[in-house]
Amino acid sequence: MKWSWKLVRLAGIDVYVHATFFILLVWIGLNFWIVGGNVSAVIIGISFILALFACVVLHELGHALTARRYGIRTRNIILLPIGGVAAMERMPDDPKQEIAVALAGPAVNLGIAVLLWLWLSLTNSLLQIDQLSLTGESFIQNLMVVNIILAIFNLLPAFPMDGGRVLRAALSFRMTHYRATQVATRVGQGFALWLGFIGLLYNPFLIFIALFVWIGAAAEADTEQIKSSLHGVAVGSAMLTEFHMLSPHDTLNRAIELTLAGSQKDFPVVQNEDVIGVLTQDDLLQGLHAGGAQSHVGDWMQKEIYSADSKESLEKVLERLQACNCSLITVTEAGQLVGIINLENIMELIKIQTAIHEQDGTMKWQA
Repeated sequence: MKWSWKLVRLAGIDVYVHATFFILLVWIGLNFWIVGGNVSAVIIGISFILALFACVVLHELGHALTARRYGIRTRNIILLPIGGVAAMERMPDDPKQEIAVALAGPAVNLGIAVLLWLWLSLTNSLLQIDQLSLTGESFIQNLMVVNIILAIFNLLPAFPMDGGRVLRAALSFRMTHYRATQVATRVGQGFALWLGFIGLLYNPFLIFIALFVWIGAAAEADTEQIKSSLHGVAVGSAMLTEFHMLSPHDTLNRAIELTLAGSQKDFPVVQNEDVIGVLTQDDLLQGLHAGGAQSHVGDWMQKEIYSADSKESLEKVLERLQACNCSLITVTEAGQLVGIINLENIMELIKIQTAIHEQDGTMKWQA
């Protein structure tokens, strides 16, 4: 995500903070200055928010490490003013696994709350609820209470929050995953409308959370529709079979000619009938800037190659494209290069299938 900076790497996962998070810190500092009227109150307030977001990171790590048990990698964790987001490659297809991943985050918050309660009990520091104050000396007890609230709030059945994912997984036992996602999306967006209304009356910050839930639910529904459209379709149905190749000894000028002559932007680089690299448009532009049009393709190509078999599931290849963050995947058949595929090809296929389904809801496209 743009405007994000890496904070730390935990359990092999990079944790980033978004620029808007610092706006939250300034806002919190100003509010504590207004309430407390001194620097000490500001320091307490900002320290509390930092401690709270440390708990949020642990919450997201709970999701990520549980997903790792099922072979699902988490690219990174990003801290935003409204919370944290763990960018997992995908959610488990098995409903039981999805429930486990979804519940792991709130379980971490409850675990933190229990540990803080034990500490307060052992030190005889527990206060009555009516004695709590954000600017007082009950820092640890405030943190305990907020962790309990976080756990409960995240368990609300508002997709794509944790509780909404549990709802979707539970529905998947009785209906298709696609249908379960549709139902969970409606519930989530209904909750977002209610939360936005409450925000208008009492707290404008709730409106931002409502927007996050609404947009997140819609994005999850779109992703599931894409997966449903690609289910059972082989890579060979969407790959480009008419494409240009480059030799590592070709100049970048040759790549320019091919780019301007057609719509192809990324090229497999072949030597002795073997694919040895890929030249993307970004590689081409970088090479032109640094070495000029007469420099060789082999000097600027990417040597890491991603490949798929023509009979492989297009749904799985889409996941691989998103995970590797690459522009192009070569397609082989019996070890021979027969095509290339990129995200644009797949999106075109989805548009065609959607148009066909809109024309005749009972018709399923097959290649």
